[in-house]
Amino acid sequence: MQPETKQAYQQKVKAQLDNLNAQIDRMKAKAAEANADAAIEYNKMIEDLSGKRNEAQAKLDEIGKASEDAWQDLKVGFESAWNDLNVAFKSAMDKFQ
Repeated sequence: MQPETKQAYQQKVKAQLDNLNAQIDRMKAKAAEANADAAIEYNKMIEDLSGKRNEAQAKLDEIGKASEDAWQDLKVGFESAWNDLNVAFKSAMDKFQ
């Protein structure tokens, strides 16, 4: 199996981030329809998710700027940020259900 190229990796994770952004938008819509107490809790979760998403996006941007030789080293940082984001997202989804 050939190693993944930087461009292929960026396309794959960008698609995952786009999907996550759409799900966060659905959460925002649900929070807007919730009662006041629930909306406050939902908005805190959305704010946390947005911060983690922005961190993952920043790591992805670093990968985009890195040379072909260096991007693999940055991939570890992105993967860590992505894992944090996924854990937070799954937790939020459980509460939104």
